[in-house]
Amino acid sequence: MAVTISERLGAIAAYCPKGARVADIGSDHALLASFLLENGVASYVVAGEVNEGPYRAAQKQLADLIANGLASVRKGDGLAVLRPGEVDVVCIAGMGGQLIVSILERGKAKLQDVRRLILQPNVGEERVRRWLWQNGWQLSRETILKEDDVIYEILVAEPGDPAQPYSGQERSVAELLRLGPLLWREKPPLLLEKWSREREKLQRILAQVTKSQSAEASARAQAVKQELNWLDEVIRCLQTGKP
Repeated sequence: MAVTISERLGAIAAYCPKGARVADIGSDHALLASFLLENGVASYVVAGEVNEGPYRAAQKQLADLIANGLASVRKGDGLAVLRPGEVDVVCIAGMGGQLIVSILERGKAKLQDVRRLILQPNVGEERVRRWLWQNGWQLSRETILKEDDVIYEILVAEPGDPAQPYSGQERSVAELLRLGPLLWREKPPLLLEKWSREREKLQRILAQVTKSQSAEASARAQAVKQELNWLDEVIRCLQTGKP
């Protein structure tokens, strides 16, 4: 039976080059791995899981493909499941940005022959972009999508000049690490929705901290107000399509 995957995983799959050897780290029952193989996108897939339950589920999902030598399911921490030069593409999706950065940092030695990273942090996109910048990876594409009322960003990076996507823009690198340099160039409607949601969260935080008269709360309120001022300006730019 054909594997059906979510819009989020479908967008990740679309960034996998035809014939690539793909590692799916934290494979979430190996649905993406199964889809890539069954649709002739990947030539070989390694599904990595750190916990026993998901590891067994991935083995079950890929059983026939494993038997045919097209897939391997391995239990281990992050990129430790890979052998050097074994894959061309690494996918890490559906976890926090800090965890993704931790996996990449600990497994740097396994990335020397990797030609593409496809990363989908649930939160903390800025941390992921900063790691890519600091480690010689150039953002080649950024996608924002909404599924079940949750907004996701997908970051695709390849070895290259990390500064290139950030150059020639009115915003500072620090701002673009938060906003996404390629997303900011394109300004898709969902980017406005994302940052409008962030503004609503900050307004709720400000309403809470202003109830307290402590010096700590006052300092926190001032910081939140500064952030809101920045967000207001970002949102105005997104509404008008200006830099």
